[in-house]
Formats: sequence, structure tokens, C-alpha cells
Amino acid sequence: MHFEILVEDQSGKKALDILVPKIIGDDHTFTIHPYKGIGRIPKNLGNGGDASKRILLNQLPKLLRGYGNAFANYPEDYPAAVILVCDLDDKCLKAFRKELSNILNACNPQPETRFCIAIEEGEAWFLGDIPAVKSAYPEAKDAVLNAYVNDSICGTWEHLADALYNGSSAALSAKGWQAIGAEKSQWAEKISPHMDVTNNASPSFRYFRQKLLELAGASD
Repeated sequence: MHFEILVEDQSGKKALDILVPKIIGDDHTFTIHPYKGIGRIPKNLGNGGDASKRILLNQLPKLLRGYGNAFANYPEDYPAAVILVCDLDDKCLKAFRKELSNILNACNPQPETRFCIAIEEGEAWFLGDIPAVKSAYPEAKDAVLNAYVNDSICGTWEHLADALYNGSSAALSAKGWQAIGAEKSQWAEKISPHMDVTNNASPSFRYFRQKLLELAGASD
């Protein structure tokens, strides 16, 4: 199986570059495409938006149509799938999934696709493996880490920053989005190598892993 994985930012790519091989092994291939933010699903599904801006959801209708056409021409012995990985943020999960399904259903032909949504944010997947966080950051604040409720809507990246960043999330936020993005990338690079993909307390991470394994197994 070949996986085309769409993520909303560079920190997501850095994490998945490490985590995906841990899940699917060496018998499958993957390419990760990072975007410059999540954006919004366009009201007109025929509109792909400005491609140069590389905003994930704005481009999604055009991307899935393109993958559907491409996959239809692949040889039968080369199965492929699209995996969308993005944050839920403050959206309603049920409504967001319906919007994503509507985009896929509008494609003809439809690419094999799975929508994997980190709840509330990608940092939930790191917080689902506290031993990995502690291995990467031995000085992390245990009280903050242990107070986290998996996949809760709580300001997830801020919670991780409160545990890891000198001066907490408030100090990091004060430095602006570029500094936040750089710190998130560093978390991804440092924590992901320590993560045990078979033992993660985040339900949304376990869903992601399950979907990869199901597709990989179906192609064997």
C-alpha cells in the first residue's frame, strides 16, 4: 500500500515522518505533504482556492479529485490511499466529519480516503504517551502532564507548553506564532522517536494507527 498523507503544518510532518514507519513497517510506502495551516472547507466544492497559498482544507476538494483520477490509473497491484491528518480545534467533530465526507462523496472517481482528526490538537498524540514526553524532556512538570485528560478540549498545545516550556504557554504565546510553530516542531522531533505506537492513551491516535493498519493489511 502507498499512503499519501496530508498534514496541516511542518510539525505534523516531522512527527509523522517518524511515527508512520513505526506503524506500517518497511513493506509499504508513504509521502507526507505539509500545508501552511488548516484553513476552511470552501462553500463551493468545485473551488480549489489559491493553490499557491497551500492551505489544507481550502485545497482539499481539488486534492481529492486529483487523487481520485490518479489512483484510478494506478496498476491493480499498486493500491494507494489518502490519509488526511488535521486538528479538530474548536469544531464539532460530527459536523466536521460530515463536511469531509461530502467532499469525498463529490469525487468521481473517489480515492480510498481516511480522515484522521487529532482531538483537540496534534499535541494530544504526544500527551497520549507520557513516558515518551518524559524521555524527551526529563524536566517536564509531572503535575501538569498527569492532569491532562486524553483528547480533551482544553487548549492542548498550551497544556504541553505548560509542562515543557520555561515560563509556560503564556511566555511562549507572547513570542508570537512563529515561535510557537518552531517550538511545536521541536516537540515533534524530540518526542516522536520515543513514542510507543502500540501503547498510546489518545483515542484519536489509536484511530489513526488502526486505519493505517487496516489499509496496509488489506493490501497484503
